[in-house]
Amino acid sequence: MAKELKLMKGNEAIARAMIASGTDGYFGYPITPQSEVMETLMAEKPWESTGMVVLQAESEMASINMVYGGAATGKKVATSSSSPGISLMQEGLTYLAGAEIPCLIVNVMRGGPGLGTIQPSQSDYFQSVKGGGHGDYQLYTLAPASVQEMYDFVFDAWDIAFKYRNPVLILSDGAIGQCMEKLYTRDYIPRWTEEERRANAPWGTWGKPANRNHNIITSLELDSARQEVFNHKLQAKYREMEKNEVRYEALNCEDADYIFVAYGSSSRIAMKAMQMAREKGIKVGLFRLITLFPFPTKQLQEVAKNVKGILCVEMSAGQMIEDVKLATNCSIKTEHFGRFGGIIPTPTEVLEALETKIIK
Repeated sequence: MAKELKLMKGNEAIARAMIASGTDGYFGYPITPQSEVMETLMAEKPWESTGMVVLQAESEMASINMVYGGAATGKKVATSSSSPGISLMQEGLTYLAGAEIPCLIVNVMRGGPGLGTIQPSQSDYFQSVKGGGHGDYQLYTLAPASVQEMYDFVFDAWDIAFKYRNPVLILSDGAIGQCMEKLYTRDYIPRWTEEERRANAPWGTWGKPANRNHNIITSLELDSARQEVFNHKLQAKYREMEKNEVRYEALNCEDADYIFVAYGSSSRIAMKAMQMAREKGIKVGLFRLITLFPFPTKQLQEVAKNVKGILCVEMSAGQMIEDVKLATNCSIKTEHFGRFGGIIPTPTEVLEALETKIIK
């Protein structure tokens, strides 16, 4: 599968990237607005070309536990869903984090709470980066802002997942999942051979040779002292992610008097608002989060040193803004602007919010 220029939806890009990145298995359940992920995989029939397993589970809870079982063998296993479905997966996600099993989860967010709407939203930020399930754990979280990034981040996710033995979440939304853009595909990466899998996942439950002890995959530890040691190990791993794996983009921030902070589809809207502000003579920059965890705290602190105010643009009641305020020690005027119920704000609305909430 050579590099090509393609036109496709974000959800389709996720599916095609899974095949191209050597994914071994996908287990999912349909839910709007991400159903095209599984639909595309079914249409492409990768079991005939690569041997990749694609299975519709009977529920989201079944699918995440299938991921647990498959990924515990050291294979590249993924699932995708949208907000209510990801909520159903939370118990499985904390088990995966607690057992240190690398895997890929894709959330194409929709409006809530509850069943809400099938339209785009960004109100799953807390659930994604604060640990939606029980216990002290983190998911490495990537926030794509384009169809190209939907595709590329699948490859990146596998690298991070196996480097740190940790689940990786791609947090998108209905706008990116459903929009159609051009993208460049990558060269096909073959699925690992059995020898490669054993080399890349020596911890996996793929059978016991005579020269080592049993590999046991579990998140259960009844000895409190040992469980505390394990939790210290997890926290050290998350600190390593914060040290080495932060990703962000700073645009026009060098001379900015004000900055927008945003991620995903909101960052695209904020980018246009930034351009409109510059045309009016207002020096505005954009700080785009690419990793939501680890949050680019130090980088935002540096950018914010010389600005007068920050507008957090997010399709929610204001969740990301809490981390922005923590990063800046609440030393800068910081306000939130967002829309609810699946309504996507316009660049004009964002610029007006900057002028009324921050500048005036």
